[in-house]
Amino acid sequence: MSHKATVWAIQQRGLKPATKIVLWFLCDRHNPDFGCFPTQARLADDAEMSVSALNDHLTKLEELGLIHRVRTHDPRTHKRQATRYILGFEDGFPQEPTPETRDGISGTEEEQSDDPTPDSGHGAISGFPTKPSPDFGESHLRNPETNLVREPLRKPVKEEEEEDAQARDADFDRFFAELLKALGFAANAALPAWWQGWPAQVHVRRWIDDLGLSQKRIIEIAAATRRDHPNPPDGPKALDRFMERAARHDAQTVIAKYKGPTSTRRRKRNMGPPPSSDELAAFYAAKVNSNEYLPKGMISASMCGLMLSRGLVTPERLRMRVVQ
Repeated sequence: MSHKATVWAIQQRGLKPATKIVLWFLCDRHNPDFGCFPTQARLADDAEMSVSALNDHLTKLEELGLIHRVRTHDPRTHKRQATRYILGFEDGFPQEPTPETRDGISGTEEEQSDDPTPDSGHGAISGFPTKPSPDFGESHLRNPETNLVREPLRKPVKEEEEEDAQARDADFDRFFAELLKALGFAANAALPAWWQGWPAQVHVRRWIDDLGLSQKRIIEIAAATRRDHPNPPDGPKALDRFMERAARHDAQTVIAKYKGPTSTRRRKRNMGPPPSSDELAAFYAAKVNSNEYLPKGMISASMCGLMLSRGLVTPERLRMRVVQ
């Protein structure tokens, strides 16, 4: 890789995106001491395109005077060797075709006029017949317009991940603005220091990641705190105990809903059979193996033994999540 070459490629203007990608990967394969000799298969794989499409872009770059291709053959076997790509910023870059280079194909006139053969090795690259036809013209390569199969266009995985991250950040920004509004901060008012910048947002994200609260639930809790505390808190840390208390309450509500209502008086209820030991062990094991908030005392010692005996949790996970 040559830093000078890749910087030069980035500085070129007026190229179509795919053509510029080919130029960049070509420069990425440039060696300052030995030059640039990548195979077409390597460049096509780098640029994620077919060899025929790659050659269209290479031809365009050569027409624009950004690269110069020099094809050579082994003097003994006459087999084609790796093409050398001379880049526009290199010393000795030919400004115009010369009798020696012509159109970038080197070799003697006999070698150039000689018909390709399987032994010479400089025949058709793509496996099509070596002699030109009406379908393929004068090119050794398949004409991309004759390929009726089109691969579906899709964005690179990295670009999709970046767009998803931007969408999540935009959604969190809207939520954070609603949270400030629920706490009583005016839209254009100056915020206290502890509510400014990324530390405040990271602190609020912990309520979602660590306590398992939803954005809607956090805003409800924040609005409820205003009834007892009319003035907005100085920072998100002042709301920690309210968020933790709500998370415990929500967890206990879910448990009570699962176990059913309790009563001091025993009455016959048409509630079906109670959950078995295996079902309870599976339920609590899912809580332990997740990253949800677990209130202290939620899981008893006997239940821990049931989960361990059934192999639903590991002792290390149990110590980390329950025995603290």
